[in-house]
Amino acid sequence: MVVQQEQFLLVTVSLQGHLNPMLRLAKRLVSKGINVTIATNDQVASHRMLKSTKDSTNNLPAAALNTTPQPAGISLVFFSDGLSPEFERNKDVDSFIKSLRTTGAKNLSNLIADFIAQGKKFSCIICNPFMPWVPDIAAEHGIPCAVLWIQACTVLSVYYHYFKHSNLFPSIENTDESLELPGVPVLQVKDLPSFIFPSSPPIFCETLFHFVQNLDKIKWVLVNSFAEIEEETVKYMACLHPIYPIGPLVSPFLLGEEEKTIGSVDMWDAESSCVEWLDQKPPSSVIYISFGSISALSQKQMDNLAMGLKNSNRPFLWVIKPREKNSEEKGGELPATFLEETKGRGMVVTWCSQEKVLMHQAVACFITHCGWNSALETVVAGVPVIAYPGWTDQPTVAKFLVDVLKIGSRIKVEDEVASAGEVERCIVEVTDGPKAEEMKKRALELSEAAKKVAADGGSSDQNITGFISEIIGGHSCKV
Repeated sequence: MVVQQEQFLLVTVSLQGHLNPMLRLAKRLVSKGINVTIATNDQVASHRMLKSTKDSTNNLPAAALNTTPQPAGISLVFFSDGLSPEFERNKDVDSFIKSLRTTGAKNLSNLIADFIAQGKKFSCIICNPFMPWVPDIAAEHGIPCAVLWIQACTVLSVYYHYFKHSNLFPSIENTDESLELPGVPVLQVKDLPSFIFPSSPPIFCETLFHFVQNLDKIKWVLVNSFAEIEEETVKYMACLHPIYPIGPLVSPFLLGEEEKTIGSVDMWDAESSCVEWLDQKPPSSVIYISFGSISALSQKQMDNLAMGLKNSNRPFLWVIKPREKNSEEKGGELPATFLEETKGRGMVVTWCSQEKVLMHQAVACFITHCGWNSALETVVAGVPVIAYPGWTDQPTVAKFLVDVLKIGSRIKVEDEVASAGEVERCIVEVTDGPKAEEMKKRALELSEAAKKVAADGGSSDQNITGFISEIIGGHSCKV
């Protein structure tokens, strides 16, 4: 299907884990002939996003209203969230979200009004779920609205039922108590997303409550997942609201497609030396460790993880992201003697191209925080996991990867800290244990399934086509 001159506006927060799936959706839409404009708050690493888009679409993105994008391209525009460039958004999330939904919302609305005044008409707005005020703006301008749910459909179901049918939930004080929700695997309280707990900043729960209440204003929910891994959940949620599984939204590189660049937004420069280092290691020998772009380990977590890695006697590649300049960000540091004690066996970098690492034959498994983007990447790459979740949706994703998809082991923690022995136990279980071979086999099967659904004519590709058809007056897509 080829569509001419259709214009979609995609709105997201400028955080790496939010930008990347939206950018990848934009590229999928562009491949269908849609012209896409991405709008994001303008403070965080916008130049990196501009470069990524320019490299992957071969046309200059529009960074201002008076710049017209080339046909079938991606344009970028930025609106102020009302805070200064120096404001530490990761540190004061409460103020950031409140400013974004007030001042930021007004600026976004003005941006859309300026576009309309210039004769540019959007057929659809697709927004980030953590900006639940965008559907109201879309309605004000008479534009149909969709949302890109950037987490697992299972997590969407948990939030939906929590805010719509809280009577289904047990007391959350007993972490081992079980919970049964329609279409969702049996969960324990400890598997639930952290944002619903009283210990989490109230602004997160408030934002998600607003999102669920605003679902009636959202015509379509695009989910960054695919029905083959969340079949029952997708079917059940589709009975409640139009659901389009369009994932996995990962780099084309992971899917085996040709692209000049990896096509991701990275907040830090990747160290290419780690790939050369991996080239020198035997197949399926290296433990890869990364906790994403936001999470930071405590000193105790860092010490025990380092000791477990050292005791495993396995080669490892560990990503420890750099701290921002002048930041008061808390986080542990490597033990003083660790690098010397593991010299020749391990490598520590500040950032890497995760797609290239996961696709490297030397990687045996991935110790991950279980952010959904990383989870999808490891599924597509066919790499088993060691799940070490922290907050937000990560406990639920860990449960999903280990007990539903059965492609890894979950680290047991006490007071959020895993012992060195527990780290070593999981490494042995996933690499040499009696279930290791079956985990790897299952991971490779899921990898093939993921590539099929994303390919031309696959279920996710058909869902994107159906979504576009419905917007422009065609027939709806069925899950």
